[in-house]
Amino acid sequence: MAIIITDECINCGACEPECPNNAIYEGAVEWKVSEGTTVTGDYTLETGAVVDADAAQAPVDDDIYFIVPDKCTECIGFHEEPQCAAVCPVDCCVPDEDREESDEVLLERKERLHL
Repeated sequence: MAIIITDECINCGACEPECPNNAIYEGAVEWKVSEGTTVTGDYTLETGAVVDADAAQAPVDDDIYFIVPDKCTECIGFHEEPQCAAVCPVDCCVPDEDREESDEVLLERKERLHL
């Protein structure tokens, strides 16, 4: 499963620099697939939409930090545990119960993001 940031987020920003995929953004900030990855050209999102890796995408949340599910690998292949959850002072980085993904899927995503 991907990690989500709950409404308990205090917008401290501790999680953002810890993400090896640059999947965490401040609320209301546009994001790009290419940021923090080696992806160039077209990239297929999990919804099936094909986007330019350098094209700005709409924020996932306007009020609090958010994690882009298409870029989250739960730190699989980088660390023993999700680093956002490890550094969060209020424990608001939690598994997304609506998005269960196997380690294999997360490793495949890591490989797609970091060629």
